[in-house]
Amino acid sequence: MSMTTTSAAARSTIDEVAAPGIDEVAAADREGAGAVPSRPDWGRLLKAVKESGQYPTTREAERITCLVLCALGGHVIGDERVELARRLPDEAARLIASQIPVRRPLTAPEFVDAVAGRIEGATPATARWDVGAVLGTLPALIGEDLTARILRQLPTGYALLFGKAELLTRAA
Repeated sequence: MSMTTTSAAARSTIDEVAAPGIDEVAAADREGAGAVPSRPDWGRLLKAVKESGQYPTTREAERITCLVLCALGGHVIGDERVELARRLPDEAARLIASQIPVRRPLTAPEFVDAVAGRIEGATPATARWDVGAVLGTLPALIGEDLTARILRQLPTGYALLFGKAELLTRAA
């Protein structure tokens, strides 16, 4: 399966509003409802990434989303990986789940550099923008609790990629 293409059905749902949007998922998370909201729609995720990254087309947002989620997929492990896949749209869940876990998580700068290596013509600055555009949409989509658990798994520095301040220092 090509990372830059999805089913016609996924692309046709971009403007539909039947699935809960990112704002609704975030509101449910803030209310502490306990129950995980139904899976968001792939089109809603792409719309959020397109707006966050200011991409000219949904196709470009989709390409970047696929690249970044594939890179992330090997870095999130255990229960958090399962929960992340469960809270993402099916297309995104498949990207996360299809990756082999890495032996050593990359540092945040290494992660950005690895993504840059997958994007033709990317610089570290443009790759940082792309990574932030995708990962920055996830907290509202997956919830603050899961985001915090994922960040605890990853080396220091990833919080900024997720649009969060690095509030805690880790013991050496």
